[in-house]
Order: sequence, then structure tokens, then C-alpha cells
Amino acid sequence: MRYDISSNSAPAMPNLGRGTECIKLLLSQASQDMYEPLVPMFFPVLGAHISGTEFMYPDNSWKEPCGMMANLVGKSSGNKGQFSTLAEAICRDFSNHDKEEEKKFLAWQKQKNAKGANKDKPEEPQLAYWFPPSDTTKPAFLKNAIALEAQGGRTQYFNMPEVEMADQLCGSHKKLSQLLRNVYDRGRAGALRATADGVTGNPILRANLTFSSTLGATRRFYKYELFNGTFGRMVFSFKPRGERSGRIPRQGTYPDEFYLELDEYLERLDASKGRYMIRPLNKLIDRLAQDMATLADLTDDDLLFELSHRSLISAWKAGCVLWILNNQTWTKAMGDLVEWLVYHDLWSKMQIFADMLNNGEEGTSAGERRGPKNMLDDLPSQFNKAQLEALRTSMNKPIEGTSNQLRKWLHRKFIEYCAQTGLYTKTEEYLKKVKI
Repeated sequence: MRYDISSNSAPAMPNLGRGTECIKLLLSQASQDMYEPLVPMFFPVLGAHISGTEFMYPDNSWKEPCGMMANLVGKSSGNKGQFSTLAEAICRDFSNHDKEEEKKFLAWQKQKNAKGANKDKPEEPQLAYWFPPSDTTKPAFLKNAIALEAQGGRTQYFNMPEVEMADQLCGSHKKLSQLLRNVYDRGRAGALRATADGVTGNPILRANLTFSSTLGATRRFYKYELFNGTFGRMVFSFKPRGERSGRIPRQGTYPDEFYLELDEYLERLDASKGRYMIRPLNKLIDRLAQDMATLADLTDDDLLFELSHRSLISAWKAGCVLWILNNQTWTKAMGDLVEWLVYHDLWSKMQIFADMLNNGEEGTSAGERRGPKNMLDDLPSQFNKAQLEALRTSMNKPIEGTSNQLRKWLHRKFIEYCAQTGLYTKTEEYLKKVKI
């Protein structure tokens, strides 16, 4: 495994080589301190430009690059606002489309108001917005989803500068889980809508969402969503507090040359249609699934293993977007970035929520929050069962799980057992290939 998610330092992003030129282009307009936090945020907005395209996941199911959700987390005045500027740049075509839809609405409204009370009113046009405002309500969201489905199944994209704004979109905080899970799973709205004009449709919820929030607001917002599946479906990108440098970060100036190059990539996304299987990407995800199982065994952490399932899916969707951006070809650099996205998401979740996931106190300081710890690393090269029991006790893990953990380590060939000495020894295979 290439990355350690137990460290307070973020996993270092790999070099953006061949096949990741679009990501490099977007980062050219961001300050350097925001490079790693911003990269996971790009994929939901880029993915919203794809419609009519499905990809086969390694489990043989077909998935679209919709339902992608990401939350940028950092301190107040920590440059998170740069993402909204970049999102608006990526969605210029969406905004232009929505302006035309608004003109249609205003024209209809003017015509309707010009009619007398007894005259036939013109039929309201079915408007479909691609980049709705962040204060959209749930009824408007569902009405827009119906219109988008009628027009071919386009994905609507929302960018919310504050995570609490999602409550209005979901109807209330209590309804957050159901709506976001339906969005992620490409589910239907779940109920027919009754209006003055009759019963309306029950559309598939194709939407991509991005949020920005401070650490405290994030922890409060997801406090009751950590164990119901909503939390795992969200990609998190955490920017830890940096040093007091006294330097004002420089954002980009967005020259015409930037937009011309960006539009070429967006055209590739818009033009993509059909069904595909990206074999090298699926092979990578299969390998990373094994790595996640290994990591869970080393840390004896079932929750981490469960969270990793959806981290893999989210990173896989990002890989599908990269594949289209790179003219439907795959490169090693793209695979390296997808792998990093998996670990960065898990690292961010642990940095923000580790104590809460372990039933700790919400007020725990950042320095006290820790991710999953590789327990084998904390043992000497040779150790006995009692030493592992003592380690588990110190980490508040039940002593009854010791034998099962040893069996898993033996099965994975992390350790060998000597019956004569009663000692376990770390294998060369573990020390060279697996150790994190």
C-alpha cells in the first residue's frame, strides 16, 4: 500500500502525468496550497457534463457518472471559495443554457399576465435547469428532475458554499439521508407529487453535488449520518490548518486561452454516449479492493472496510471521467490519481470524524483525532499473543478478537508462527510490500 491514512499529514498527491492534463489545467487557476484539496472536488462538476453514458463496474452493474458528491472541508477564510470560482468556469455552458430557460419563463409569464381573467392562459413551458441556484428548494429540485428526465436524462449540478444549504434542497435535515442516498444510487424520487395540475412524475434523481464547510460545521452536520450510509457516499476533501506564512495565496486570472482549452475537454464529456467497460480501471479497482481488505485486517477495523466500498466506487467514477477527458484512453498516471483519490477520501474522513466514529466526544481537538492504526507496525518483529492482547487493550479493542486477528494475519502471510518458541514473526512479504 502506497499511502498511510493514520498520519496527520495528507497522502501526497502523485505527479499529474499523461492523461490528467485537464486537472492540471484547472489547477493552473488555483493557489498552490489548494491543489490537493481541490482535485477530488472537480469530478462531480465535470461528471455533470456527461449524459447518456454508462460504464460497467467490476461487479457487472452499469453506472453513470452521476450521483457524485464531494465536500471540501477547511478552516474559515481558508481559500475554499476558489472552488466556487472554478465550478462556475466549468459550468459556463450550463449557465448560458439556464439563461435561455429563464428567458422562456419570463416570456411565458408576460404572456400569461397579459391575458384577461376569462381568457385561456398559455401553458407553462417545461423548463430544465442544468446549474440551479444553491438555494433551490426540494419541490423545485424534483420538478427540475422531471423536466431533465423528459429531455433525455440530463444531470443537474449544485454547488453549495455552505453545507447547511443542503437541508433546504432535501426538505429538512431529517430528510437529508433519504434524498442524498437516492441521488447517489440513481434512485427515483420515491413518491409521486400532487400539484394543482394533477399528479406529476417520479423521476430518477440524476444530480451531482459539491459542498464547502468548516470543520465544526461539517462535524455538526453529519453527526447523525455517520452510520446510515449517507456519510460513506460523500467524498470528503480535508485541508488541514497550515502554517502562518503571512503570504496571500494567488488565484488565477482566467485568460481566454484557459477557457478555449477547457472547452475542448468539456466537449469530449458532452459528446460521450454509449456503454463502456474500462478494463484497466476495473483491474485497478479490484486490486484496491484487496488493499482495503488488507488495511482493514491490519487495523482490525470493520467500519473502515465498509467505508472503503463506496470510496472505491467514487474514485472509479472519477476514473471514468478521466477516461473520457483523455479521448477514451487509459494511462498509468490516471490510475495513480484514482488510487490516491481512494486513500485521500478515507484519510479525510478519519481526520474529520475519527473520534466520532469511535464514539468519542465531538469536541476532541484536531491533534487528538487519529485514523486507523496498523497494529502490526506497533509490535516488534517477533511477538507473542500476549503482546497483541496488551496492544488491543490499550486501543480499547476487545481482547476476544486477538485469535481471529492472528488467523487473518497468518492467512494473508503477514506473519509466521513458530510452534517451538510460541512466537510470531513478521514476514519479508509484509515488510517489503504491505507495510504502511
